[in-house]
Amino acid sequence: VDRQFSPGNLQQTNNALDMAINGRGFFQIMQPDGTTAYTRDGTFHLDSNGQIVTASGFALEPAIVVPADAQTFTVGQDGTVSITTAGNPAAQVIGNIQTADFINPAGLQAQGNNLFLETASSGAPQVGTPGLTGLGTVLQNTLENSNVSVVEEMVNMITTQRAYEMNSKVVSTADQMLSFITQQL
Repeated sequence: VDRQFSPGNLQQTNNALDMAINGRGFFQIMQPDGTTAYTRDGTFHLDSNGQIVTASGFALEPAIVVPADAQTFTVGQDGTVSITTAGNPAAQVIGNIQTADFINPAGLQAQGNNLFLETASSGAPQVGTPGLTGLGTVLQNTLENSNVSVVEEMVNMITTQRAYEMNSKVVSTADQMLSFITQQL
């Protein structure tokens, strides 16, 4: 079984912290042990300190802290994170989301909870600004669905099963023919 990191369908949500990468790339996640993991899962939340974290509570890297008095939260396609506050209606940039890509994403090691680790097979991460150097753009209020089509995979499974049945009947028929020939001799 190999991993395919082709983009899935994008779905609009009503959560400002939901983000999807439209194209190649991974969000960088800081794990408790200090290592960086990578994910395409853009279901983010704010922790008690206002920091953007995954559903498991791991921080987005580079760390972005949203002040408690923020009224609006906006993420640009280039990863620029801006807020507005009650006293200042002008947008203030509070950070930039950087994404990473790999020469061979299929070589990443699955860690669970939609997190992947760099390996020698994947190559070193190439970190950059979303939308530049082949990296996909960041879309706010959007989540990426699975890139697997259940209907297509079921059809492939049925086709494979039928081909197996036909091949086994060919082998059985050939065996019967050889058996008949040896009995005649």
